[in-house]
Amino acid sequence: MRHGKKFNHLGRTASHRAALLSNMASSLILHKRIQTTVAKAKELRKYVEPLITKSKTDSTNNRRVVFSYLQNKDAIKELFSIVSEKVANRPGGYTRIIKLGNRLGDNAEICFIELVDFNETMLAASAEKAGKTRRSRRGGAAKATEAAAPVAAAEVPSAEVVEEAPAAEVVAEEVAPAAEEAAPEAPVTEESTEEKGEDA
Repeated sequence: MRHGKKFNHLGRTASHRAALLSNMASSLILHKRIQTTVAKAKELRKYVEPLITKSKTDSTNNRRVVFSYLQNKDAIKELFSIVSEKVANRPGGYTRIIKLGNRLGDNAEICFIELVDFNETMLAASAEKAGKTRRSRRGGAAKATEAAAPVAAAEVPSAEVVEEAPAAEVVAEEVAPAAEEAAPEAPVTEESTEEKGEDA
């Protein structure tokens, strides 16, 4: 029974599986991309990514630990010199699996597994996509400024009206004294003040 054993045994004994993953990891580091089945690629990803993380710190102990897994001096040299420099700023996710369909002989799912930072075409495509995103944001900002421009234009005439308003007040003030002169003031009597007091 295999209760609680979640990883894929790949139909091999432990020693055979360790040798398989070690060999595939060395090939991936040396060639940057290999073709294999999806099941093996998923297991290889779990196997090789911690080793790549170890390679970021170049110490004797880390080299010995990684060598105990890979058993390949050329792969160690490549990993600690070239690969570690490329992945220095990446916080994980060093590999990518690209599915290719099914194999003719046994209909197994096959795929490429590759190191992300070494696929120049995908890096160029992602840079272009990032550029387009920036342009669209600028376009959105331009639309916002265009939308703001009519509002500003609408505000300008109202400012002109405000400037004209004092002139209208001056005209009203000139008319008001003339009206006061025309209508003589009514004499204030005691009766009128009493009436006002009762109203209050």
